Amino acid sequence: MLPFLLSVVVISLSGVMMPGPMFAVTVAKSYKSQFAGMQIALGHAIVEIPLILLIYFGLARFFQEELAQIILYLVGAAALFWMGITMFKARARMIETSQGLAYNSVIAGVVTSAFNPFFLLWWVTIGSMLIMKSLSFGMLGFALFVPVHWLCDLVWFSLVSILVYRTQSFWGRKLQERLLIACSLLIIGFGGWFLTSGLQLAL
Repeated sequence: MLPFLLSVVVISLSGVMMPGPMFAVTVAKSYKSQFAGMQIALGHAIVEIPLILLIYFGLARFFQEELAQIILYLVGAAALFWMGITMFKARARMIETSQGLAYNSVIAGVVTSAFNPFFLLWWVTIGSMLIMKSLSFGMLGFALFVPVHWLCDLVWFSLVSILVYRTQSFWGRKLQERLLIACSLLIIGFGGWFLTSGLQLAL
């Protein structure tokens, strides 16, 4: 079972370490708290663990339906546009005052997970295969697979959060603002990608 769990760690980290909406919002939230990454990982788990159970009980086919995918893409695009624009507008306030974004880190983790079609499709494809492989070791394999996968998310986003929080005092104001602009544009860019993907499916 150990080789399987090691493969879960490698595959999980390869996915979570790719820049995306959750990474961008983690960086932005970490200005105010070094625990933001942990809270975002918690919000992520609120969406991810029920999704894993749904796939386990055979509901992965729902996410393979074209209409479901179109809805996910369009709703996801709207959610990311809102988050990205909110971050862009609040960038100066986030640097100059103690006031952060309107939504907390747990909500940010929920939104960037629940409204990310690529996250859902990853679970329908690669994630489903990992679930099936875990079940070859019985319920113990499945019971170990879930926390091992989530711990990869927790460790990575916590490291990002601690690094940003503890080093920001060495950055100039312009660099901080540019980083927040880059994060907001990354989120908006993913929203545009989701919108384009949804419209392509619809047409």
